[in-house]
Parts: sequence; structure tokens; C-alpha cells
Amino acid sequence: MKAATITQPLALAAPAVDDQILRPLNPRILTVDIVLPVLSEAHVLERSVTKLYKYLASNLPYRWCIVIADNGSTDGTAAIARRLAERYPEIRLLQLPEKGRGRALKQAWMSSKADILAYMDIDLSTNLDSFEPMIAPLITGDAGLATGSWLMKQSRTTRGFKREFISRCYNRIIRTTMKTKFVDAQCGFKALRRDVAQKLLPYIKDTAWFFDTELLVKAEYNGYKIHEGPVEWIEDTDSRVDVVKTATEDIKGLSRVRQEYGQSSFGEMAAFGGLLLFTAIFYL
Repeated sequence: MKAATITQPLALAAPAVDDQILRPLNPRILTVDIVLPVLSEAHVLERSVTKLYKYLASNLPYRWCIVIADNGSTDGTAAIARRLAERYPEIRLLQLPEKGRGRALKQAWMSSKADILAYMDIDLSTNLDSFEPMIAPLITGDAGLATGSWLMKQSRTTRGFKREFISRCYNRIIRTTMKTKFVDAQCGFKALRRDVAQKLLPYIKDTAWFFDTELLVKAEYNGYKIHEGPVEWIEDTDSRVDVVKTATEDIKGLSRVRQEYGQSSFGEMAAFGGLLLFTAIFYL
């Protein structure tokens, strides 16, 4: 299933283009990089990376590499990642001194030579069987970006009511304020083609959690088709995301992106900001 796209120009963010026509990639020489952005994840890193490594070795019919993107960890994450990279040639470590998931993804993707660039959350909450179907439209040229979706009717998710509520509110805010068609911006299970990444990433400014939303919005505005696929997902109850801070930064991000297109209205953004703040308080 694909999200429809619009061809609204990126007024200040990127040159306006028509719907992009992408050439199919050759499966026989295809390469895939899967980035795992991590921040002080020593307690789960080896278990998750080993699980992902074994799955890819048994199921993915392309050349692949796992990139552990350590952005400012202060525990033993880097040491474990270095040990894994020494053990397996298909694993490498990218270390950044500064925090920021968006920063880690942008640097890992911009420096990659792989045809398909993907990322997953380190807890591997999304069923890995969804990965190959997600990247298939990128290979055929039917989409420039692909994302898993928690919110599609076919998705099978296990998570609490509060997280479900705030997620639906946030995604509704995106569609209302940005006039976009994709259903879910938040699922930590995404991929894009390298040729698309090279054109879009220089214009993605956020370095933290809003990175995903900004990438999808600007991709759709710039004429790239987005493939959304349902996933099976189980909530990580050990999540350490600061909901209020993240909600505040997301509202700021939406306001900034709208200003880039000359569309931002203080009253409108204040109203939607109040709505998201309410959902954050409700969540807490």
C-alpha cells in the first residue's frame, strides 16, 4: 500500500520537482545498510545485534551490513559494538560524540555506499519478517521511501492505550497541519534509496526524534512516493523517551517546517500545540 503524494514545492528547503521517476535496482548486485542508532544501550546491544545478524544471514538475499551508530553513549555500548564488529565482517561501528538519533542516521546514510539505506530501533520491537516486503518497492522503483506503520488496519500491535492515543493524536496533527497523506510518521522501521537520500538529507535539519517526520514530509512534498506497510509490533516497556520533551520538540519542528513553506500561522500552531500538550499530560 502506498501513500499518495502531493507536489507542493519545498519553498525554502529544496528545489521543487515533479513526481520522481526512479529506475529499478539490480537485485543481483544490490547492497543494503541497516543502521541501528544507539545511545547507552549496552544492556541490550549484543542480544539485539546478534538476533538481527542471524535473521539477515538466513533470510535476506542481498549483500548487507549492520551499522551500529553510537551517538554519545556513556556506558559500555561502544566497547560491545567494537567487539561485534571485530567478530563479524558484516557489522561496523560508527561513533559520534554528540547525541541525536537524527544526527546519527543522517551521518550514517550520507556516508553509505549501499543502494538501500534502512534503520530499526535497537529493541527490534517490529517483526523482522516485515523488512524484505518493506524494501521491495524501493528495489523496483515504485517508491523512494518506505516505512512500517503501526496505524494501518492490517497492522498487529501490542501497546498500551496511552501510547496508542498520543500516537494517533500526533499523526493526526501532522496530516492536518502539513496536508500529508502518510499514516504513521513514528514507526522506527524505515528505509530509502541512496539516490533519494542524497537529494533529501541535506535539507533535513532536525537531529533528534523529529527527523523521521521531517524526512517523510519533505519527501512527499518533493514528489517521492512513500510506501507504507503494516507491521507486527510489540511495545518496549523499557522505553526511556521523554514524552513531554519529545512532544514539545515535535510541535516546534512542525512549526519550523511550515515556516519554510510560508504556511505557518501562530494561532493555528498554538492550537495544535495545546492539543499535543494535552495528550502528553494525559500520557503522563
